[in-house]
Amino acid sequence: MQTKFENHISNNFSFLNGKKLLLATSGGLDSMVMVHLFQSLNCEMALAHCNFQLRGLESFGDQNFVQEYAETNDIPLFVTQFDTQAFANDYKLSTQVAARDLRYNWFYELLETENYDYVLTAHHADDNIETFLINLSRGTGLEGLLGIPEQNDKIIRPLLPFSRYDIANYAEENNIEWREDSSNASDKYLRNKIRHDLVPLLKELNPQFIDSFQKTQSYLQESQAMVEDASIMVYQQVAKQEGEAIYFDLNQLIRLPNYESYLYQWLKEFGFSAWDDIYNLVESQSGKQVFSAEFRLLKDREFIILSPINFEEEQSEYFIEKEVTEVNIPLKLILSKVSDISLTANTTIFVDEDKLEFPLVLRRWNEGDYFQPFGMEGKSKKLSKLFKDEKLSLLEKENVWILCSNNTIVWVVGLRQDNRFRIENTTKNTTKNILKIQLE
Repeated sequence: MQTKFENHISNNFSFLNGKKLLLATSGGLDSMVMVHLFQSLNCEMALAHCNFQLRGLESFGDQNFVQEYAETNDIPLFVTQFDTQAFANDYKLSTQVAARDLRYNWFYELLETENYDYVLTAHHADDNIETFLINLSRGTGLEGLLGIPEQNDKIIRPLLPFSRYDIANYAEENNIEWREDSSNASDKYLRNKIRHDLVPLLKELNPQFIDSFQKTQSYLQESQAMVEDASIMVYQQVAKQEGEAIYFDLNQLIRLPNYESYLYQWLKEFGFSAWDDIYNLVESQSGKQVFSAEFRLLKDREFIILSPINFEEEQSEYFIEKEVTEVNIPLKLILSKVSDISLTANTTIFVDEDKLEFPLVLRRWNEGDYFQPFGMEGKSKKLSKLFKDEKLSLLEKENVWILCSNNTIVWVVGLRQDNRFRIENTTKNTTKNILKIQLE
């Protein structure tokens, strides 16, 4: 195993050379073998031990064992203790999930505060099989069948090619001591039931089961890579990003032979779980929405729009005093006095300053708001009708701001100016003070 391990590190993790490594060390068989193997490589390393305080004195026995080993072998050691059960109760997590979250959060904290480069854990081939079978029993997509990755960001799992049998043999040959976790003997957890009952049966049916399993996972990983490549190519045809929102073109989407799979691939990272509701958006009426914790999907005519949920409580009104020349919240507006006007896009207006009553108010539009469109003296139009004429999406309508003077609309910002504040240049009335307002 020693030679195979060294070749594995050289071929797949050569970037670890010269790095500072943090080895997650429980004191159990797997982690103590991993420590021994890396000691033989003369790496710059330290041990990190978590005492989850779940097994009474036994947990503190594990801690003392790791401390003595680190001291005897002159290896730096970091130790922490968690009240895991209290954490699980507070956050309504299973004990196993709570321990995992506490553990990895602490590891990343150590990387940052102690200037280590990577965390190494002792997951091995049998752990991978157990994870595969757990996910299979609960129902999973292709990703759930890929097992434990060899690398997640700064987390490295260098023992994944090796079985529990390989590791036990290495420990015996090298007289490695370890601590046995009594909870491993209990069938209280699903993983232990699979470890004690199902996996031995599979190995009995096929003595080469681990090798066959690893080949199958390799094929699945290749399939997943192909899925991801296809997903990226199709995404470029179907989706476009505007600001923080992503628009999925339904006319393009429904032409795909299996558009539900593409939607899942594109949206899985955004925390959605109500997949049937998401797939039904394609045929739903405009205005239908599906939410995750931080994002929402909105059906709007020929698009499904993905956008973040704004958790900040937005102020309803913003006041602009007469002497103000620049506004940065909620929009960036530049106000300046000018001597003449020019043709501009809808992002700039020129108004008669003497017709304004300060402070101006910048606010969201309300149902029932109306204005007099520029060039249509005396004729009023509801904003809702303007939005319909402009073919604004529901998301775009939500983001419309209006600039008001004494409750009268001066500008539907970025869309249309109100006629009542236009520049006058007639024999009866000529504007003396021109105010330019520009949206950046």
